[in-house]
Amino acid sequence: MYLQKLSLVNFKNIESQSFDFQQKINCFVGDNGVGKTNVLDAIYYLSFAKSYFNSVAVQNIRHGEGFFMVEGDYLLKDRNEKIVCSLKKGQKKVLKRNGKSYDKFSEHIGQLPLVIISPADRDLVTEGSDTRRKFIDGVISQQNKKYLQDLIAYNKVLSQRNALLKYFAANRTFDALNLSVYDEQLAEYGSRIYEVRKSFLEEFIPIFNEKYQIISGDKERVNLIYKSQLHDFSMQDLMRKSLEKDKILQYTTSGIHKDDLSFEIGEYPIKKFGSQGQQKSYLIALKLAQFEFIKQQSDVIPILLLDDIFDKLDENRVLQIIELVNNDEFGQIFITDTHSERTENIVKQSNKPYQIFKL
Repeated sequence: MYLQKLSLVNFKNIESQSFDFQQKINCFVGDNGVGKTNVLDAIYYLSFAKSYFNSVAVQNIRHGEGFFMVEGDYLLKDRNEKIVCSLKKGQKKVLKRNGKSYDKFSEHIGQLPLVIISPADRDLVTEGSDTRRKFIDGVISQQNKKYLQDLIAYNKVLSQRNALLKYFAANRTFDALNLSVYDEQLAEYGSRIYEVRKSFLEEFIPIFNEKYQIISGDKERVNLIYKSQLHDFSMQDLMRKSLEKDKILQYTTSGIHKDDLSFEIGEYPIKKFGSQGQQKSYLIALKLAQFEFIKQQSDVIPILLLDDIFDKLDENRVLQIIELVNNDEFGQIFITDTHSERTENIVKQSNKPYQIFKL
């Protein structure tokens, strides 16, 4: 699979621009603020129908304009595919594949597999557990439709159960039978989600460890640990045990929506004990493992977006990443950097065809 052409209208700071891409490496270079990352985000949009950086869709419309449009021409398994995502103010977002609109955007997830590595990934280290759960869910959902459906259903039931708990508190009432309907559904969906996450991480963690050792030159040991209340209790038991607490707090305090990943260097949290370079290496290894996992599960090589990843890495780690990219396991790669000379020197070493766009 490769993206042959990208056309943007009123997307973020870009009024109107088109790009014809090289099949292997494409680089966007220029000063901060010219829109390099926005081009990568537009490519991300075509795979996921949303921005990687801004979840409020209307804020991706260029200032003073009433709509945006992102259009991509792909070659996918010897077929030409046209994907168009557009949004008009006051209307619903539209996603079309070869002229036909999707009813549900979730049907599109996984059709154009993609992995992005960006400075924004630092949120995985610094933010709360929901950010790390979204990472797990994002990897699994690209190749497991049933999991995505279960996740959507779980979150819907969770929201309904929380609303009912608030209603009970506001009206000083309680209906165990009514609540048990939601408990049964949460237990069913939650148990399935847990089992998929558990088996995914058993497969994913060794891939991650291998990528980190390559990037770090085998200098330090890291851990990635799956934390879940379901390691020790079933969903049904959790719901029973937390009922009184849930009634007081008016929301569901236990379940797979509390799962987390622990990022460690040695045996200590990387957030507190890892240098900036080590944290960045950890996150790059995490994303390269995501790439490898999706590639193994799919018959399509994902597109790889590298947003400003060479910043804050020493020369040795940069060279290790280039060595990784230099083999044939990667397909099309998009890179942004503020230093055009550095970029050209780096991509020359890859011995792959490349193109540089100066923005």
